[in-house]
Amino acid sequence: MSRGRVVIPQRVRIYLGCEGQSEQSYGRRLSEIADARGLHLYFDNDVLQPGGGDPLALVELAVRRIEQRKRLRGDFRHRALLLDGDKLGQAPGRDGRIAALVRENRLYLIWQRPCHEGFLLRHFAGQASREPQSAELAIRELKKLWPEYAKPMAAVRMAEHIHGEAIERVCVCEPEFRAFLRLLGF
Repeated sequence: MSRGRVVIPQRVRIYLGCEGQSEQSYGRRLSEIADARGLHLYFDNDVLQPGGGDPLALVELAVRRIEQRKRLRGDFRHRALLLDGDKLGQAPGRDGRIAALVRENRLYLIWQRPCHEGFLLRHFAGQASREPQSAELAIRELKKLWPEYAKPMAAVRMAEHIHGEAIERVCVCEPEFRAFLRLLGF
């Protein structure tokens, strides 16, 4: 009986640009869920600017960071950004330049409405249609369902509420996110 070499498939590298540490933890949680499903994915979670910022500036920064990381470790198979939607529309001229950058750099842009907490809220059963009008309202509504939630939330603390079933729930009402996850094999 001969022993064969165990071949471990190389993980697919995915760039995930995040506005803050909570999104970074969410990316780690996605990686854990992918591992549990037998997907061989590596999420390179990059905090672009804690506290959010101008959407165009964040996309431009992500493009620069992708190029830096690409030179160091090779290209990414897929690239995505989780951005808060509540900043969109404050500078329409600047916002109008985002689509071309996204296309040119093969980015998936996932708008969190109105913010990360609003996005997290829609992971809970019966919350798919919830659209809080501000970040403050989103946090308040999320805390009703998840009293322990605090920014930044560590990935390990997200596991109780952010799991495979919750991901499937949010995909029903978040088409950009659903398209990105389907591309990854979720």
